[in-house]
Parts: sequence; structure tokens; C-alpha cells
Amino acid sequence: MVADPETVLRRDPVMATVVDRHDPHPIEPVGCEYERLFVSIVNQQLSTASATAVRERAFDVLEGDVRPETVLAADDEALLEAGLSARKLEYVREAARAFCERDLTREGLAEHSDREVLDELTRIRGVGEWTARMYLIFVLERPDVLPLGDLAVRRGIELLYNEGEELSRATMRELAEPWRPYRSLATRYLWAAYEA
Repeated sequence: MVADPETVLRRDPVMATVVDRHDPHPIEPVGCEYERLFVSIVNQQLSTASATAVRERAFDVLEGDVRPETVLAADDEALLEAGLSARKLEYVREAARAFCERDLTREGLAEHSDREVLDELTRIRGVGEWTARMYLIFVLERPDVLPLGDLAVRRGIELLYNEGEELSRATMRELAEPWRPYRSLATRYLWAAYEA
């Protein structure tokens, strides 16, 4: 039987210190799975402040109703004026069509392995590994996801385990082994430590 998550993480002395000093980055309840994917696409390659501003303006255009149907029906110019680039507009629309054609909800993906979910989501143009892993953590709440494509996760590991000096991803994976099967929670602690 696997011990509770924090007991597992505390087996690593460095992570034990992080657990003692920080609360994990929160997971907010998700009403509409598509909305969360929409937000992840908007956030790609933008600073937090810029992403927040664009997201708020896009949500205003959609009157707070961010579903595949409303995004497909929304006026292109209004979304572009809200700050979505032409490419991101294509991506959120492609994701909306994928949601209409396939069941990408928590329920629809419940029987899929993490790898199958990643493969399913990355079939959508504009959804890469990072976005798909964020979906696994924040929407599907999968317990054992290590998103090494996330800069803050990599920097957090480097700060905690190597005095800020660069580490290979293979080394990071090795350092994260003791966190199994709760690498998603460890990731949330890494974000909290990095943001502190």
C-alpha cells in the first residue's frame, strides 16, 4: 500500500523542506474542461500579466461563457481585438472543434492512460506536450505527472538540488523518482517554491 502523498514526498529530504515551508500551488475547481484548455492556449509564451489581460478581455468577448460552441460562434475580430493572435485564435478554434468531435472531458478520458491522453490532446494543432501535461494535472487531476517542459519546474529543481546550476532532464527525472506516484503534487510544490 502506498503511503499518503506528503509522507512519500517527505522521504526526499530536500522536498521535505519544501513541504514544510510552502503550500502547494492550488488547483482550482474546473467547471468546463474546454475552458481550461482555452486558458492554457492563451497562456502559451506570454508573461503572467499579459496572459491574464488577454484572458480577461477574451472572456469579456465571450461573456464569461467559454465553451466550444461559444468560441466557434464568436466574432473573429472581437477575439483578435481582445489580444488573441491570429495563430492562437486558430488554436482555440481547433481545440473547440476537437471537443465537439471527441469527448475530451474528464469522463471521456477517464479510462485513458496518461500517455493516451497526451497523444489525444497533442493531435490538436496548438496543443503541445506542456499544454497537455497541464491538462493532466489541472483538469484530469492525474497524480503522477512531471512536466519537465515547464520552465518553472526545471528552475525549481535546479535551485533546490543544484544551487541554481543547470541540470539535464535525465538527471531531473532521476531526482524526481522518489516522488512517485505523486509527482503532480511535487510539481505543485516546486511551483510554490519557485514563485516564493
